[in-house]
Amino acid sequence: MKTTILGMLAVVFTLNIQAQNKNVQTEVKTTVTTVKDSQGEKKLVKSEVTREEQKVGVEEEKEKAETKNIPMANNPVEVTKATAINNGGETKVVDIERKTYYINNGKRYELTSDEGGYIMKMPEGRYNAVLRKTSNNNYIYYNKNKYAIGYFDSEGNFVLETYNTKSDKVSVEKYLIAK
Repeated sequence: MKTTILGMLAVVFTLNIQAQNKNVQTEVKTTVTTVKDSQGEKKLVKSEVTREEQKVGVEEEKEKAETKNIPMANNPVEVTKATAINNGGETKVVDIERKTYYINNGKRYELTSDEGGYIMKMPEGRYNAVLRKTSNNNYIYYNKNKYAIGYFDSEGNFVLETYNTKSDKVSVEKYLIAK
């Protein structure tokens, strides 16, 4: 009976180890800052999580297709960063850096974080758009009389979808991240 149970446990653990198709590396950097004021001492905890994920694949060479040593393919690495700031028991998660620039139709837009989400500063400083996060990780975009839904795609670009009541269609604008 013991042999059967130990054999089944060995099979379960080897199946879990066998099928890994991604290289994943996670790095957490925590900074604790203590601030003293007239009300006492407060601790500000900032945690930055960087996750690098790369799909594992192999390169097939025509001459060496039958060998056991096939080189690993150079697949792109997807890097995601998130910052969580804990200030006196209240935690705020910041998805992008404090200030990021995007390009759309040859114009440069600045996206900065604020208390409720983000502010998108338009070129020439004419007016700003407000972005507020929804429960499903989208953003409500408001600019003058324009309401839209926006989200960040896997490449870090900002995609804005606007509904036109006259044509009964959804238009899509893509703001490319400036690198």
